[in-house]
Amino acid sequence: MPAPSRRAKIELLASDKKMLEEFAKSYTEPVGKVQKAQILLDSVQGVSVTDIARKHCTSRPRVERTIDKALEFGINTALQDLPRPGRPNIIPDDAKLWIVSLACQKPKDLGYSYEVWTHNLLAEHVRKNCLAVNFEMLERIGKGTICKILSSYDIKPHKIKYYLEKRDPDFEEKMQEVLYTYEEASLIKEFDVDGAENITIVSYDEKPGIQAIENTAPDLLPVPGKYSTIARDHEYIRHGTVSLLAGIDLLTGHVHGRVEDRHCSKEFVEFLEDVNRFYEAKDKIKIILDNHTIHTSAETRRYLSSVPNRFEFVFTPKHGSWLNMIECFFSKMTRTVLRYIRVGSIDELKERLRKYIAELNENPVVFNWKYEMAEMP
Repeated sequence: MPAPSRRAKIELLASDKKMLEEFAKSYTEPVGKVQKAQILLDSVQGVSVTDIARKHCTSRPRVERTIDKALEFGINTALQDLPRPGRPNIIPDDAKLWIVSLACQKPKDLGYSYEVWTHNLLAEHVRKNCLAVNFEMLERIGKGTICKILSSYDIKPHKIKYYLEKRDPDFEEKMQEVLYTYEEASLIKEFDVDGAENITIVSYDEKPGIQAIENTAPDLLPVPGKYSTIARDHEYIRHGTVSLLAGIDLLTGHVHGRVEDRHCSKEFVEFLEDVNRFYEAKDKIKIILDNHTIHTSAETRRYLSSVPNRFEFVFTPKHGSWLNMIECFFSKMTRTVLRYIRVGSIDELKERLRKYIAELNENPVVFNWKYEMAEMP
């Protein structure tokens, strides 16, 4: 039996060696190309195939193929992938459109438990049903191909983007009324408007469901050089929830607030009574608020009739809570004081919230509407 022939040694020109050295150190070339350049340089230096494979965490066959291609086709070809045999699996446009049409449906409407597609689920559905629509070329399609097809049509059925539907037929009219009220507040603050001293504008809303949560173990405070953050046990105890009824004076920044166990007509009327007592009797109080039923309930209307000409309600349109500036206040409160709050009882939570409002009123911040009227849709 003849002995196996020894592999010839790769001979490099100076220009080839310089090129390989540049590729071997490159951070921008493909990883496979960099590795092949390193393999060829090691082979030229006499490193064995086994040692090269071990050094670059690859297999012996891959090292041997790279060296053989360099010997047979040259250095440049060895750094590339040779053309593969066989005809590419071409997916016709009508098959792609069928896949897109599936992606534009909900999987639950096709018998699955999923609300939105994953690429794996869609690929599996395509493989199961392609023969029924005469698309045999899709029998072995994978999620990668599905992803490429959907990307080419800019379809992302695995994602949800939220929107607000305009359900109020008078949306634009109500929005303009709210914006005119903000414009009025801006003019009063900027100029000496006649009669402005007798006008107050308050942005109001309720924030229900603020949870009173207690730790089951004490928090561990940071230790310099050892623990950089507060450590907190995962378990906790729920004590219930409270509601915050709050309004912010758009001219002074003063925050009016009541912390209650619930937010019904009775609590709303008590908030209005607080506001009524806070301002001088000659002031006209404009309140921007949403369409919650307690704002127009019989109990609320009885109170308003007892103080005629005192209040003027400016209602935001349905699904237009983003127009109410008090939402900025609630957002900031959620991101700061409420984010990690832990209390021992409902009463402690109420006291902490009242203290927060008192701290804000020590140095009130005036909220300003950010957008000009012309910028609104």
